[in-house]
Amino acid sequence: MGAAFAHGWLRQGHTVVPVNRGDDPRSVEVDPALVLVAVGERALDGVLSGLPDAWRDRVALLQNELLPTDWERHALVDPTIAAVWFEKKRSKPLNVVLPTVVAGPHAALVVSAVTALQLPAEAIAADRLLFELVKKNLYILTANIAGLVVGGTVSDLWRSHKGLARDVALEVLALQAWRAKETLPEEALIDAMVEAFHADPNHLCTGRSAAPRLDRALAQATEASIDVPTLRSIAERRSLAG
Repeated sequence: MGAAFAHGWLRQGHTVVPVNRGDDPRSVEVDPALVLVAVGERALDGVLSGLPDAWRDRVALLQNELLPTDWERHALVDPTIAAVWFEKKRSKPLNVVLPTVVAGPHAALVVSAVTALQLPAEAIAADRLLFELVKKNLYILTANIAGLVVGGTVSDLWRSHKGLARDVALEVLALQAWRAKETLPEEALIDAMVEAFHADPNHLCTGRSAAPRLDRALAQATEASIDVPTLRSIAERRSLAG
């Protein structure tokens, strides 16, 4: 994903300095306008902990499963946040589900990278950000976790297994509310998830990240003492099948 954004900025004539996996960012002698963190969910805490102090006021984040508590615990104040709705996979063209949305002080620069790739994107107000992040998380987690037992596409999931999808979605939303420390508009978010299903009906439910996402959700449920019988049933069915 970082390469896609770099490509967009390079098209516009910006200088892009990569900091690759295993590099020490504190050894990179640049004064960047923006620091885009494009790592997997499990790597995020370590990367944010190691950011040079001079970069901390110009960070942009785009991880899946992201919520404000993820950057607040690292004392990042007002980072730029993108809910990315296109996929970048090796040897495949970019696939768009919905327009990417971006909030924060450097939103225009992040949007410009996406539009330079001829993909849809828009800057949004800060008060929309939590809804948009949870919407993306709900879409991914519901499709991935329910898809572990039914497979198929998101349109198959909603058409043929709506009850399972809703049960998973409600449990995911309970975990998202606990993580966000806020009450969430559940039905509005489920409607938004279904809108995303309809936008790309042939999108496959699962990929290599589906099982780890279920594991993370179950760990969160245990930590929060939240009852998630549907998620636990899916984990048990997978265990028996394995």
